[in-house]
Amino acid sequence: MANVFEFIAEARSETGSSAAKVTRRKGKVPAVIYGGSDAPEMLVLDHNDLLKHLAHEAVYSHVLDVKVDGKTEKAVLKHIQRHPAKPQILHVDFLRVEKDHKLKAHVPLHFINEEVSVGVKKGGVVNHSMTDVEVVCLPQNLPEFIEVDMASVDVGSALHLSDLVLPAGVEIPELHQGVEHNHPIVQVVKPKTAEEPSAE
Repeated sequence: MANVFEFIAEARSETGSSAAKVTRRKGKVPAVIYGGSDAPEMLVLDHNDLLKHLAHEAVYSHVLDVKVDGKTEKAVLKHIQRHPAKPQILHVDFLRVEKDHKLKAHVPLHFINEEVSVGVKKGGVVNHSMTDVEVVCLPQNLPEFIEVDMASVDVGSALHLSDLVLPAGVEIPELHQGVEHNHPIVQVVKPKTAEEPSAE
């Protein structure tokens, strides 16, 4: 993981919806960091800086540095509340991570060789069922993304969760819940053709 994302935050004491509205009017975003052995801590982030970080796909699957009043904590993004109509972040949740404790995180899937896959060469159409997958691993093993090679996928065939090539130390918890949870992630299907009008 080459990228290092540092979130500069300030501790906040005011809570409640009215205090949050005041914070947002100042161009700030209310946030919280919780988990681990320490108590939850209320934070404030700069909205513009936060938007710049969130523009990077990798930030959602990285262990982040959250710097609060000079103290740096390791955390992952757990939840982002966005405004339904405006490009505005309303609230952010960070979850503390500890190097000896496994964490759950959603990791994006990167699909490669779609254009040259066996099925696409035959005229098939790629249909994605998932764009990310939940994994469990130690913080230092968290992958930035998981690559899905489409080269050998034929028309009518699909790749499932069990087909993913996972880095060392990374597991998909759903696969431990039974074969019915081995969901398809991508398939190549026959293109839909317009039906010819029937002769009267």
